[in-house]
Amino acid sequence: MGKDAAKDEALEQRHNMLSPFTAGWQMVKVEPLIIEKSEGIYVYDTNGNKYLDALAGLWNNALGGNEPRLVEAAKKQLDVLPYYHSFWNRTTPVTLELAKELVEMFTQVKMSRVLFTNSGSESNDSQVRLVWYYYNAIGKPHKKKFIAREKAYHGSTYASASLSGLPNLHKGFDAPASFVVHTDCPHYWRNHLPGESEEDFATRLADNLEKLILKEGPENIAAFIGEPLMAAGGVMPPPATYWDKIQPILKKYDILLIADEVVCAFGRLGTMFGCDYYNIKPDLVSMAKALSSAYMPIGAVLVSEKISDAILKFSDQHGSLGHGFTYSGHPVPCAVALEALHIYKERDIPGHVAKVSPHFQKGLHKLSSSPVIGEIRGTGLIIGVEFKDGKRPENTFPADWGVSSYFADKCKEEGMLVRISGDAIFMSPTLTITIEEIDELITMFEKALKATEKYVESKKKSG
Repeated sequence: MGKDAAKDEALEQRHNMLSPFTAGWQMVKVEPLIIEKSEGIYVYDTNGNKYLDALAGLWNNALGGNEPRLVEAAKKQLDVLPYYHSFWNRTTPVTLELAKELVEMFTQVKMSRVLFTNSGSESNDSQVRLVWYYYNAIGKPHKKKFIAREKAYHGSTYASASLSGLPNLHKGFDAPASFVVHTDCPHYWRNHLPGESEEDFATRLADNLEKLILKEGPENIAAFIGEPLMAAGGVMPPPATYWDKIQPILKKYDILLIADEVVCAFGRLGTMFGCDYYNIKPDLVSMAKALSSAYMPIGAVLVSEKISDAILKFSDQHGSLGHGFTYSGHPVPCAVALEALHIYKERDIPGHVAKVSPHFQKGLHKLSSSPVIGEIRGTGLIIGVEFKDGKRPENTFPADWGVSSYFADKCKEEGMLVRISGDAIFMSPTLTITIEEIDELITMFEKALKATEKYVESKKKSG
């Protein structure tokens, strides 16, 4: 089959895929963007077009495309042992080595054991089962409810989607489940009261959390889950003192804290973990994405000593711990993840992010005076840009103008891919990005922004 014939056949087959987080009309009517190779921070489509991938895949390709050490790690493991499971006290050397490395790397709290999963969704789904199991083990079976936050994203399985605070993950899916209650979204710009400082806003949210706990009954609340910095739900750094005020309340009422580090872990904020950046002391931690720099599907749950000890004893009463997955601790993803962790440490990737991210943040924040931008927000190498008709969150553009989509299309024309979410776009580039590449990103952003300003101006004149 010739190259052109194979390409045509591939396009004919595009409708056989039920595309995640994609509208039906897009699957049916719009030719997909088909990416066929990557190189550093860039990806290339089947037409030979080159794009700066400003989202690093889905927040996860930390080391960029074609890192030879990761490719070699996968090849080497495939040659030796392409698969073995971790059920019934059987496992592989590389699986054990990765678990040890993760426990040692996370220093905010002493962790004891690791449950391997295949994604962030599975990690957060597993948190629910492990927390319930733990409280049953210590004789507190009524502690079943989870508190999550509005606008948060924690995954798309039934349990993790229920933890999420996004309507599109609930509508049509009979979610959220009844064991989940949601508390305030910590987005200062959108939700603060007139004259309210960030610290006062954080105090109000902490007070509201305590009121919610008392309303539901502390004896019924099992855990609180939160990302150190909310990512997919809107790139929302917490207001000043937020985590300092939330954590004592959870301890006061014997509520476990789950840190969802799926996006923040391994350098995104300029520290190895988001918990390091915000001084968070969790009982459990969810990981995925950059764990393997996106080269292989793998996730993990880090379990603190008090919880793992109770789980081990309780499982003896039931014959075994009845949770896990066929591919938990798969040796090939584990080998790639282990090599990724070595690279993060050897090359001081968090230190590199801390060095270059001020240039990234300042370069984009200087464009916040644009009349079509309401807010630019972010930390480290993650940023969100919200398009508004002015600087107030309620000043939205008409939905049929599609301002964020127009901007994203202009970015694509310039050679850059960004993530669209409602009235906003998000960027979280590869962690190895250089100052020169950041300048390239900012230049493309600025060109797309100027085109968007002209587009909005024309729509206002014609309207």
